[in-house]
Amino acid sequence: MSFFNVLSLTGGIVLFLYGITSMSGALVKIAGSNMEKALERLAGNKYKGFLLGVVVTAIIQSSSATTVMVVGFVNAGVMKLTQTVGIILGANLGTTVTAQILRLGDIPGDNMLLQVLKPSGLTPIFLVIGFILYLTGKRKKRREVGQVMIGFGVLFTGMMTMEAAVSPLRDVEWFRNMFIMFSNPFLGLLVGMVVTAIIQSSTASVGILQALSSTGQIPFASAAPIILGQNIGTCFTALLSSVGASKNAKRTAYIHLFFNILGAALFMALILILRPGNFLSFWDAPADRSMIANFHAVYNIACTTLALPFAELLVKLAERVVRKGSDESEEALIIDDRFLKTPAIALDQARLAVTRMAENARENVADAIMLMSDYDDKTMQRIVEAEDRLDRMEVRLGNYLVQLADRNLSKQESSSLTELLHSINNIERIGDHALNLAESAAAMASNDLSFSPAAQHELSVLFSAINDIMDITLEVFTNRAADSIIRVEPLEQVVDLLTKTLKQNHIERLKAGECNIDAGTILLEKLVNLERIADHCSNIAANVNQTYGIGKDYTDFDSHQHMRSLHRGENPEFTKRYKEFEDYYVGKLKNNGTDS
Repeated sequence: MSFFNVLSLTGGIVLFLYGITSMSGALVKIAGSNMEKALERLAGNKYKGFLLGVVVTAIIQSSSATTVMVVGFVNAGVMKLTQTVGIILGANLGTTVTAQILRLGDIPGDNMLLQVLKPSGLTPIFLVIGFILYLTGKRKKRREVGQVMIGFGVLFTGMMTMEAAVSPLRDVEWFRNMFIMFSNPFLGLLVGMVVTAIIQSSTASVGILQALSSTGQIPFASAAPIILGQNIGTCFTALLSSVGASKNAKRTAYIHLFFNILGAALFMALILILRPGNFLSFWDAPADRSMIANFHAVYNIACTTLALPFAELLVKLAERVVRKGSDESEEALIIDDRFLKTPAIALDQARLAVTRMAENARENVADAIMLMSDYDDKTMQRIVEAEDRLDRMEVRLGNYLVQLADRNLSKQESSSLTELLHSINNIERIGDHALNLAESAAAMASNDLSFSPAAQHELSVLFSAINDIMDITLEVFTNRAADSIIRVEPLEQVVDLLTKTLKQNHIERLKAGECNIDAGTILLEKLVNLERIADHCSNIAANVNQTYGIGKDYTDFDSHQHMRSLHRGENPEFTKRYKEFEDYYVGKLKNNGTDS
C-alpha cells in the first residue's frame, strides 16, 4: 500500500466523519425544539420511550448525540432517570440505519434503478440537489435540508474514497494476517471499543469497517467482535458529558454503558459456546457490507428485546454504582452546556431558567411586602439568600446566552435571546428592589418605628397593585398571552399614579404632624422601590411584546412606537384597562380600608 493510498484513506475517513457530523448537525437543527418536546412528552412509558429513541436516533444518526441530550435533560431536571432507559435502548437500535444505507453498495444487478440506489449513484444526486437547496434557499429550514443532503453526499464520497484506497490490500498478506489476529474475540472487541471511543461515533466506525470489508479480506470472525466493541466505545461520549453533572445524569450515562457491556458479554458468551461446535458455518467467511450491517442490526435488536422488560434493573444497577450525594444547586443544572450544540433546545432551557429566576424574584417581592406588617429574621434571611441566588443566576445565564449568541441562530431565535438577556437584567433589578424593601422593614423593626394608620392603608393598596402586576408579568413571560400583556402597562401607569398620590398625602400628613419623620423617610424609600418594581415589570412585558409582537408580525413590530401610542390614548383597550385599574385601586384608597 503506497503513501498515496494511505493519504487517500485518511482523506476518505475525514470526509466520512465530516459528512456524518454535518448531516446529523443539520438534522438536529431541523428537529430543534420539536425533538425536545417529543423527548419530554413521550418518555413516560419505557416502550414509547424506546420507539422515540429509535426514531430520534434514526433521524439524527447519532446514538451518542441522543444519549448526551438525555443526560442533559436529566441533569436539568426535565426528565426522570426511569424515563431515560427506553430512549437509550432505542437509540442503540436507531443508529443502525446508516449501516443499512451503506450496504446498498452490495446490491447485485445492473439495471438503472439499482445503480441509482447504490452510493455511487446517490452521491451526485444528493450533492447536486443539496447544493441547489443550500445556495438558493431563502429560508433557514430549506438551507438546512440542503446541508443534510450535502452531508449524505460527502458521507458517501468518503465511503467510496476509503474503498478505493484499501482496494490494493486485497492481496496483501500482512493485512489479511492482521484481521486474522482480530478473530480473537477479546482483541477484536478491544479494537472496536478504542477506535469508536476516539472518533466518538459508532455509526462512523461501523461505516469504516464496512469500507474495509470491500477488500474481501476481513473474516466475519474478526468483524463481529469489533462491532460489539464499537457499541461499547460509543458510550464514552455520554460518560464524558456526565462529568460535573448531577448524580442522576451520571446514572443515565452508566445505564447506556451497562446495557452495551451486558449485551456484548452475552454475545461473546454465545460466540465462545457456539464456535467450537461449528454451529456458525459463516463464521470464517469474508464479511461484506451487508453482513456487517445485518449483524449490527441483529445484535441491537436482540439486546433491546431482552433488556427492555428489565429496564428497572438497569436503573437500580446505576443507582448502586453512583451513590446518593449532594448535587449542584438547581439553578446551576437547568442551563447545561450540552444543549449549546442544539440552539433551539438551549434557548428553551434558558427560558425555563429565566422563568424560575422570575418566580424567585416574585417570591422575594411577596416576602418583602409581608415583612412590613410582620417582620421576622428568618424571612429576612430567606430574602437575602434568594437575592444572592438571583445575582448568581444573572451572571451564569448572561454568560450562557452570550455563548449561545455565537451559534447559528434564526432571526426569531436571535430575537428571543435578546429578550431573555433584557429580562434577566430586569428580574435581577426587581430582586434588588425587593431586598431594599426588606432592609427598610428591618430598619423599622430595629428602631421600633411604625406608619400612621392612614399610611398603612395606602401602602396596603399599593402592595396589592404590586403583587398583581408581578403576577401578571410572570404570566406574560411564561405564557406570552395577549390578554395578559395588555394589562401590564395600564397597571404600571396606575402604580405611578398611586405612588404620586401617596407622596402627596405623606407630605400633607407631615405638615399636619401626623407622621414620624424617620418613618416618613423610609416610606418615601419604599415608594421609590415599589415604583421601580412596576417599571421593570413594564420593561419585561414590552420586551416580550417586541419579540413576539402579539397579534403582529414580530419583524415589523416597534415596541417604542407601541408605548407612545398607548400613552397618547390611541389604543382603546389600553384606555379601558387603565380606567378599570384606576377605579379599582384609587377607589380602595378613598374607602379608607373598606372594600370597594
